[in-house]
Amino acid sequence: MSATRVAVLRFPGTLDHESAARAVEGTGGEPVYAHHEDAALPAGTRAVVIPGGFSYGDHLRPGALASRTPIMGAVRAHAADGGKVLGICNGFQILCESGLLPGVLRPNASLSFICRQADLQVADSGTPWTGGRNEGEVLSIPFKHHDGAWFGDPGEARVVLRYAGENPNGSIDKVAGISNLGGNVMGLMPHPEEAQEPLLGSVDGRVLFAALLS
Repeated sequence: MSATRVAVLRFPGTLDHESAARAVEGTGGEPVYAHHEDAALPAGTRAVVIPGGFSYGDHLRPGALASRTPIMGAVRAHAADGGKVLGICNGFQILCESGLLPGVLRPNASLSFICRQADLQVADSGTPWTGGRNEGEVLSIPFKHHDGAWFGDPGEARVVLRYAGENPNGSIDKVAGISNLGGNVMGLMPHPEEAQEPLLGSVDGRVLFAALLS
C-alpha cells in the first residue's frame, strides 16, 4: 500500500514547512509541498498541513493575506468534502482568517513574543486529533508566537486542547487548539512538529500527525 499523501502548504514567509514535512514522513505519510499560487492540491492528497511562520510578513494581520491565495480555495473544498486539515501557529491564524475555524488570534496579553514548552490538556477526546487520549490527559508541546491569544466563542468550535496551569497568552478559556464542529479541521498555536523526537524533550506531537493518516 502506498503512503498517505499529505500536502504541506508554503507561502512567502513560511518557516516550518521542512519540520512539518519530516513529521509527516516520520509518522508514515508522504509529504508533498503545495504553493500559494497553486489552484489545486497535489493529486492524491488525503490531508493538508498549514505550517507555521510569518506568511507575507504578517502584513495587515497574521494569516490575512495567505487566506486569500489560490491554494486556500482548494483547501476549503478539501475541508468541505470532509478532508483533514491541520493548521499550526500561523496555519491556525490562516484557518481563522479563511473562515475554516471561528475566532481570531490576537497579540499575546503580554504584548511580547513567548517561546517555551507547554503542557496541554486534552479537552475533547471525541475528535480524531488526540489519538484516543482521554480528557484531562496532558501533552507536552512547545510554542513560539506573538499573536497567539485566541478570541472567539468556544461554543462555535470544539476546544480540543487547553493550556494546563497558567494561561501563557491570554486566550479565551485557555484555548490552545480548536477544531471545527465537524472535527476534521484543527488549528493550534503550539508546534507538534517540534515534539517528534526524544532528544527534543517530547514525542507528544506525533499524536496529531498520526491523526492526519488515519
